[in-house]
Amino acid sequence: MPTVTVLEKLYGSVSPETFETVYSSLCRGLKVQLSFAGTTNRGWVRIEVSGDDETAALSLLDREVGLAPVSFDNVERFSVIRGRVVFSSKGESELYVDLGVFSPRVCDAVLSVQRLRAQLADGKEIPLQGLVELFCLYDNLPLEVKVVTGVEDEGNSVEASLSEAQFSLFSSWVRVGFDRLIVLGSLFSDVERALKLSRVYRDIIKADSLGTLEHVILCKLGTDAVGLIPKLGRFLSDAVLVPFSPKKIRQKVGFPFT
Repeated sequence: MPTVTVLEKLYGSVSPETFETVYSSLCRGLKVQLSFAGTTNRGWVRIEVSGDDETAALSLLDREVGLAPVSFDNVERFSVIRGRVVFSSKGESELYVDLGVFSPRVCDAVLSVQRLRAQLADGKEIPLQGLVELFCLYDNLPLEVKVVTGVEDEGNSVEASLSEAQFSLFSSWVRVGFDRLIVLGSLFSDVERALKLSRVYRDIIKADSLGTLEHVILCKLGTDAVGLIPKLGRFLSDAVLVPFSPKKIRQKVGFPFT
């Protein structure tokens, strides 16, 4: 009866049982039972898996959700890992990404402001907090990074950069040119309910999930994501809503997004 740590965090006002429901639905058809088994000290969700199809269920969770590395031994140079941003408001020179490594101690990925400027700002001297705002690099945002240094025996962090896939995602968002609204800390069903109650469907194209509690709403041409925040915020009071504006990014960065 294995217990695994998935690459999802529990935070906000969401019930722990939600994750049981979501993952049980994902494993529908398998002879397996999934139970919420608590969280790590940083909120990573732990799931207990039991039943005849344990192996298949674990493989499915790994493929569709991702299993946390947990140990230093599972993080090597050039590993690509989908973590969560942490401490985004505190840094001036480094952005921290929680990789789900906590044995024998916590180990975060560190993206220096110089690396982020090189990847996202063509080397322009934009402050870290400016990049955080432009690209919505706030706490709990799922962010895929590529480890560029090995884990040292006494180290609590590894150097990393945005993965190619993550950079491509940001690039495509900017090139398409439509605003997006990032929602952190709500279930997708709650987002759909908020869209319905706020009657903003005529202003959006679609809503997609980045994670169980993280979503992105694609606005129609001419709709500013900032304008949706008060309309949706009244129905998503426990969530963090932040705008992604290609126009602002082009104004401040230009190349490589023009």
